[in-house]
Amino acid sequence: MEITKVRIEDIKPYENNAKLHPQDQIDQIKKSILEFGNNDPIAIDENNIIIEGHGRYEALKQLKYKEVECIRLSHLTEEQKRAYILVHNKLTMNTGFDFNILDSELAEIINIDMEQFNFEIPDIDIDALGTDFELPNDDKPQTRTITLSLAEEQYEIAMKCIDYITDNGLIAHDYNNANKKSNALFEVVYLWAEQKKLL
Repeated sequence: MEITKVRIEDIKPYENNAKLHPQDQIDQIKKSILEFGNNDPIAIDENNIIIEGHGRYEALKQLKYKEVECIRLSHLTEEQKRAYILVHNKLTMNTGFDFNILDSELAEIINIDMEQFNFEIPDIDIDALGTDFELPNDDKPQTRTITLSLAEEQYEIAMKCIDYITDNGLIAHDYNNANKKSNALFEVVYLWAEQKKLL
């Protein structure tokens, strides 16, 4: 598979692309490119129309790239192009994470802020760290983990609430919890609990 460089101004998004790419996702792609590099070529057809990589294209354009690496899929029929665009996007949504492995991997990543990519940072397992490990000032975290599976519509609404609270500095009850997204979600729950007189 040959990779070629194409001027970004010559690349054209597929006008009927059904996959949504909101700005918050574009921002995450930009952060990924800045952190790790642009490691995933955009797939285009013989007319420079994007088959796969609309989000990366928009992120690279906003990052002021002049040229981008592409692979050219000139062997597909028009029907196959339409189908592949949908299939490629759908396949990435058809499976989730093994949360035990995910938490283990996240716990090993210290110097990269994975929360900027919407990962929930797991709690520290004090017992697993051994008897020689101590947190500064014996300030052991008193947190518990809840794993939630949300439908896409539920996820979008929850993230809008979390982003609104975080962006507007409305976190009033952090209980010494370092996880900003958890604190923001708690504010939503707290306000609801106040309204229902559960507190």
